[in-house]
Amino acid sequence: MTCLLGLLALFFPRIALIFMWLGGYGAAAFETVLWPLLGFLFMPFTTCGYAIAANEFGGLHGAGLAVVILGVILDVGSSGFGIERSRRYRRP
Repeated sequence: MTCLLGLLALFFPRIALIFMWLGGYGAAAFETVLWPLLGFLFMPFTTCGYAIAANEFGGLHGAGLAVVILGVILDVGSSGFGIERSRRYRRP
């Protein structure tokens, strides 16, 4: 199940978050609804990574921390390409 959620999160992070929440996987990782909702809107890869780290690795240490850091890198990388491309092709 974790491998399927990981692959789904890689390609469709917001859809994976919905499935995590409906399946109880997200509810076990988060105590409130606020953080998953903010993660859904702004940082979906990091939110998926934290849910996997909390449920599979027991928190943010070792491999769990690596999964969350990978989520942050994917979030920053997926949102930064449009900015760089617009700077490069701007006409003087």
